[in-house]
Amino acid sequence: MANPVVDTRLSKRFDKWDFDRNGLLEREDFEQEAARIARSFGKPSDAPEVAALRDAFHALFDYLAAATEGSASSLSREEFEKAAGDLIYNQGEAAFNRALGPVVSGLVGLCDKNDDGQINGEEFQSWLTALGLDTTSAKDAFQQVDTNGDGELSQEELLAAIRQYHFGQLDVELLG
Repeated sequence: MANPVVDTRLSKRFDKWDFDRNGLLEREDFEQEAARIARSFGKPSDAPEVAALRDAFHALFDYLAAATEGSASSLSREEFEKAAGDLIYNQGEAAFNRALGPVVSGLVGLCDKNDDGQINGEEFQSWLTALGLDTTSAKDAFQQVDTNGDGELSQEELLAAIRQYHFGQLDVELLG
């Protein structure tokens, strides 16, 4: 079941993560994404929360690579879109959460200044401005993602927002 919005967003994701622009996603590309995010938060590469994010991106790459019939060391655009599309279209919410939950947890670890395991409006604004969004848009995005209206974002709300983004139900891009 193809969905043009999902397909476009997966293609965009491939382009963003292909750091060396060689037309393949490699483990190093996922490591570079983690490093880019950490730098945007001003975190040193040896910080424990950066290591957690890097490990989460490695695990995501490994998950996607294992889902293909090609090389486990790289993913072509077609392989990535097929594996990620299968995760979104066919495997359901639980599989999506298992694959992306550690990445979201790593992101929360970078911006959760009060260490309560949730993201408040100020922390969320820091997250999105680190990804390049302006302050006003970040505030508006928080309102869209805070589905229960409690002023805090749980990992579950963040994962739901990422799923909704990929299905075109939300225009808040949380993964940069």
